[in-house]
Amino acid sequence: MADKASDSAFMQQALALAAEAAQAGEVPVGAVLVHNGEVIGRGRNRPIESADPTAHAEIGALREAAQNLGNYRLEDCTLYVTLEPCAMCCGAILNARVRRVVYAATEGKTGCAGSVLNLFDHSKLNHHSCVEGGLLSADSTALLQAFFQSRREQQRQRVEPLREDALRPATEWFQGLPDFPWKSHFLSDLPTLEGLRMHYLAEGPQASADTRVLLHGIPGWSYLHRGAIARAVEEGARVIVPDLIGFGKSDQPKREDAHTAAFHVNCLLQLMDRLHVQGARLQVLPSIRWLGQALLNAASPAFSTLEVLTEEDPNAVDSLALNAPYPNRGHRAGERAFLSFGGVP
Repeated sequence: MADKASDSAFMQQALALAAEAAQAGEVPVGAVLVHNGEVIGRGRNRPIESADPTAHAEIGALREAAQNLGNYRLEDCTLYVTLEPCAMCCGAILNARVRRVVYAATEGKTGCAGSVLNLFDHSKLNHHSCVEGGLLSADSTALLQAFFQSRREQQRQRVEPLREDALRPATEWFQGLPDFPWKSHFLSDLPTLEGLRMHYLAEGPQASADTRVLLHGIPGWSYLHRGAIARAVEEGARVIVPDLIGFGKSDQPKREDAHTAAFHVNCLLQLMDRLHVQGARLQVLPSIRWLGQALLNAASPAFSTLEVLTEEDPNAVDSLALNAPYPNRGHRAGERAFLSFGGVP
């Protein structure tokens, strides 16, 4: 019987196969089948590349193991798989008489080893595999989350294509930022944007009587306001925090002359209209005071007051996080344009 150390070692091999699946564009699931302490079957997801709906990781491992043993019965074997098996794979495992199944992450939608149902414990079936779940679950979950996040980003970019005269920050630049847990929102259909994609955060109840719109400073992006966002949410306020075009997670035009006061004012006013913002407290850092004043002078119903906040202590801002959207000089055209304005463009 395997011990915890060998269980973990075999699951690590399955995780390596799952990573290979992700590299091939398949959902990252890997499996190994072990007999007498030796791996006799390996498999990873490959339904897309093989045009085969049965080509799950478990099926691949079972097929290879059966060929190596010269027997479709795989008794006294243990299957290690990075995701809870589906009904098809559970059926194959039971037909092969696999003695033990160890899986990593649960699958709440299709898992048939205990999540949706438990085929391995069905009283009317003539074989019952021993099942253990949760081994290295965090590692498997991280692989799956990264894969689906990347796929969502690819789908979003197909819907919101990048203009030739702009750059788009990569999702992975922002992963794991400290104290920045909020969900990103994007839009690209505002008239002034002309296809550029704008990023913003929207937290708190929409019906709150206290709405705050925070504009980041220059240099910087919405990350500068992470403390203010947390306080606003705690106080029950609705808070909107956009990344100006050229900054943060928003698209970044390559040319400095793409940035004018009128462009940024119109983008922000159209965003406020889209989000049905009225009577908000407009809060800005000193380096962007001129833009706050221009928005207030537009006499939009979106804003009631302008408040200039105290500049963040630079020592309190993680420099890696602050510079995440700007890996090279080409991504800083907006910053250079704003600094050249000298306060009032």
